Amino acid sequence: MPYRAPLSDFSFLLEHVVEYGQLSRTERFGDATSDTTQAILSEAARLCEDVLAPLQRVGDLHPARLENGTVRCPPGFAEAHRAIAEGGWIGIAADPAHGGMGLPQTLANAVGDMMSSACLALQLNPLLSLGQVEALEHHASDEIKALYLPKLISGEWTGTMNLTEPQAGSDVGALRSKAEPQGDGSYAITGQKIYISWGDHDFGGNVCHLVLARLPDGAPGTKGISLFMVPKFLPDADGNPGARNSLRVVSLEHKMGLHGSPTAVMEYDGATGWLVGAPHKGMAAMFTMMNNARVGVGIQGIGVAEGAYQHALAYAQDRKQGRTPVSGTGAIIEHADVRRMLAVMKAEIFAIRAIALANSVAIDMAAATDEEDWAARAALLTPITKAHGTDIGCEVADTGIQIHGGMGFVEETGAAQYLRDVRVTTIYEGTNGIQAMDLVARKMMDGGEAAFRLLQEVEDTAEAARGPLPEMAEDVWQAAESLREVTEWLVAQDLDDRFAGATAYLRAFARVLGAHYHLKAALAGDRGRAALAHVFVTRILPENAGLLAQVRAGAEGLYAVTDDDLAA
Repeated sequence: MPYRAPLSDFSFLLEHVVEYGQLSRTERFGDATSDTTQAILSEAARLCEDVLAPLQRVGDLHPARLENGTVRCPPGFAEAHRAIAEGGWIGIAADPAHGGMGLPQTLANAVGDMMSSACLALQLNPLLSLGQVEALEHHASDEIKALYLPKLISGEWTGTMNLTEPQAGSDVGALRSKAEPQGDGSYAITGQKIYISWGDHDFGGNVCHLVLARLPDGAPGTKGISLFMVPKFLPDADGNPGARNSLRVVSLEHKMGLHGSPTAVMEYDGATGWLVGAPHKGMAAMFTMMNNARVGVGIQGIGVAEGAYQHALAYAQDRKQGRTPVSGTGAIIEHADVRRMLAVMKAEIFAIRAIALANSVAIDMAAATDEEDWAARAALLTPITKAHGTDIGCEVADTGIQIHGGMGFVEETGAAQYLRDVRVTTIYEGTNGIQAMDLVARKMMDGGEAAFRLLQEVEDTAEAARGPLPEMAEDVWQAAESLREVTEWLVAQDLDDRFAGATAYLRAFARVLGAHYHLKAALAGDRGRAALAHVFVTRILPENAGLLAQVRAGAEGLYAVTDDDLAA
């Protein structure tokens, strides 16, 4: 079925739920007016519907491949990337000094949501370039900025991030890649990296790799890691791609999904690179890229959920089977259980999209005002957006297969592709377990203060809703209060007990926030939004109680299960 961008949802959320309007009242984002925002979203919708969405199946059926050392991308991908670049979509939130629009990250993330729905395999390419742009803006020398930023922002060149190595996995500090000074300000980079999304392509231009490696005097672990810019082609005196650098694609991964996106094993053999940021401070520089990339990956999950939902809805409206007590067309959407699945899918997408956009607004407000409370909120919401956004992407895509019945298990319908494509998002940019541990550890170093401030807003909204929506208001207030009590308990525990319940805690927090944003939507007076809120509060929020019980269980019971007990 053709994809249709959910513009009404974005408009409603920005105007009535996440308080996007406050951004245009800041000096930094004064141009982010309602008219500008709507115009950009409408243009992005046309790009996604007309250019990207037709490539969704093409990328799956005609995967990227490695031929004689050259990566060949699916037909149409190069032209679509050119459309993205020429439309200025990569630089929405980038610094105008280097060719960007300087608009809020919130708006860029809404566009990323639509692109992810239309064709996730291709959207991953500009997402990586955007992350690299941010890292360079914050940490690179003026010379590197002047050379690379305009070309990355324009889409003439593309960017990657190289962290993972075969022996290290998520333990980045165990990397073995080396960087040797060459005496002219450059370094010779040697090592192998795996899982490098869009590590190469045949779009033309240059591929710019940000690579983590260790200098000769670098300490063991993450504290001794530095970050380097290592381009595929060495820029000549005019800044154009020149001689080929000493790097190559060893192979492309054979993946469960995202077949249109080349995921490379990269080998650097004395490749020339330049230091980005201070020596031994590579992780700090890379995390600048990774934090917003984590929000972006969560949004990828949301976008795929939207695509899977639309696909399932169209099938349910068309497929006729069985009898129902409801008089209508005879389509399976009239069956109560199918309608339940669709309603839950829609409610889940609305909730997590609201969380992601609220997270994005907090990021923008922190940048525009330098207020610590906004920065703390952005940090708190980031692991929730990443983990819950990708979890919901998987769950909604899985439900979409169920709605298709046996046809969902048949590849020709396209339903299974959404699940195959989105599954990796729970793994990359830090697995969802790592996100949950980050939430209960680093994000609680303030004793839970940022969490408590947010929960107070949830309870205030519930209090305001007691008149018009008394039952839903009470349910949301009670859930928030229960989460507050568990948060108070959590911050008093040692890390092992926190980690044992971290995943359940993150999901519980997402459930409460989802209910909060649904309640705000219902208060806006829209009948359809209120009906959807009722679905979330009565059918999804009750999960909160069981999750909080898991949080309180601690770690002891887990370690009571011995290695022998776990043996097959």
